Amino acid sequence: MTARLSDIAAQAGVSEATVSRVLNGKPGVAGTTRESVLAALDVLGYERPVRLRQRSAGLVGLITPELDNPIFPALAQVIGQALTRQGYTPVLATQTPGGSTEDELTDMLVERGVAGIIFVSGLHADTTADMTRYDQLRGKGVPYVLLNGFSPKVQAPFVSPDDRAAMRLAVTHLAALGHTRIGLAVGPKRFVPVLRKIEGFQQGMAERLGLDPEESEALIQHSLYTLEGGQAAAGALISRGCTAVVCASDMMALGAIRAARQQGLDVPRDVSVVGFDDSPLIAFTDPPLTTIRQPVQAMGQAAVRRRARCGCGPAPPGASPRAASRPGRRGRRRAPAPWGRSR
Repeated sequence: MTARLSDIAAQAGVSEATVSRVLNGKPGVAGTTRESVLAALDVLGYERPVRLRQRSAGLVGLITPELDNPIFPALAQVIGQALTRQGYTPVLATQTPGGSTEDELTDMLVERGVAGIIFVSGLHADTTADMTRYDQLRGKGVPYVLLNGFSPKVQAPFVSPDDRAAMRLAVTHLAALGHTRIGLAVGPKRFVPVLRKIEGFQQGMAERLGLDPEESEALIQHSLYTLEGGQAAAGALISRGCTAVVCASDMMALGAIRAARQQGLDVPRDVSVVGFDDSPLIAFTDPPLTTIRQPVQAMGQAAVRRRARCGCGPAPPGASPRAASRPGRRGRRRAPAPWGRSR
């Protein structure tokens, strides 16, 4: 134990006496110091004494559509950490093809007495879905928050990035590079984020290139949010003469790069590609992908804060956009991403 005290003290930057006081639950230790000691225990692989383990305030479900797209594990990590800091235990429930549906996962979580549910890109984002399922959930007294989507039929907090501003930003960037024929590779039209991205894309094309909605509509290709979907959509757009493609996800953008190379084109010399998400895998692409950063940290934390207060009604619209950018090689950059809690 003496050796352990020494290791923990060195890791936390405190004295062995302070470590001893924390481990024995003695008073007289500042909160930040106590947290440093507990963090040192975690880093060094020691189990926290039973008396110091925080009792969970309850389970909170997190339902995601998949985990293949790196943006969803990233959101799950941020939300899980934020819930843990508030004393809750996160429960990740993921839909799988041919497996559990959102409704089945919701019922399972409700049966286990969860204190709330956070839905990421769920049926609330599908304009063809029946929204009464969320009224029924509210009737059971289960608070919930909805990420990436909006329905006026649902009275709940919504948290989303500003998809319209993101697409206008992408078009502005590409037009500044000299592109006059820019395509949009996006998901199925029934989804709210897709509709918003189309609106932003068409606004940008009108502002920067003078194209009316009918002209820009011909430069929009719908597909799936997958690498293969991006490849098919970009291939069609390139065949229509597009020299630049804006993609609705980074996975689609990787598919767009593959499509360009299959046609003997170089990215970015012959065809420019812009993604959306700034997911973790983007750091390993060659060449570095220009992408619109989805503010995962801010969105996840906002969802957890709203979950704690979501008994009082929907989230306020119009939070101020924020932006950040990082340089990339060969003059390519990750473009800033507006975000906000929106309806």
